[in-house]
Amino acid sequence: MTRTDHAPDLTVALFAGVVPPDGEEPLAQAAGAALAQAGYALRHGGYNGLMEAAARGAAPHHVPVTAITLADRPDWGALNPFVTTTVYSPTMGDRLHAYLDDADLVVAMGGGVGTLHELTAALYYATTIRSLPVRLLGPTACRLSTFLRAQGWLTESPTRPLGFLRELPDAEALTADLKALAAGRCAS
Repeated sequence: MTRTDHAPDLTVALFAGVVPPDGEEPLAQAAGAALAQAGYALRHGGYNGLMEAAARGAAPHHVPVTAITLADRPDWGALNPFVTTTVYSPTMGDRLHAYLDDADLVVAMGGGVGTLHELTAALYYATTIRSLPVRLLGPTACRLSTFLRAQGWLTESPTRPLGFLRELPDAEALTADLKALAAGRCAS
């Protein structure tokens, strides 16, 4: 078991669904472990499904797992048992800013309309507010990227470069990408 000896210096916003796409829970758990081992504290909605699987993967590495939810939320159920801190945002806009304003990385996996909302906010943020790496992880997220590109929803232009965006099919690709991101930070 790897143990983080100090507070992580980096933060990842993980957007993933409560109803896991078939077979993606092991990927989410492996992603949580890889992110924690790379020094990322985890932020997500705090609920079950892929969020819980990622938190389960991160938990043995003793990194913070922060749930970011709405203060006056509908009954979305209990937070998963791996959450160490909870942030209650007054509005959905504040919730998105709590995820993105100081995140070092966004990782999005399969999910429902809430995950899609979070992902599109991250894509907009990364093209207009500040450079922020966004990674689409797993078969469901990669298919979404292919669809968005094919339909013209996600297009590159001189004023909207897409160099921040990568599609990662599996945990091995995520691990390699995390190493490349670390090398880029060291070179800066």
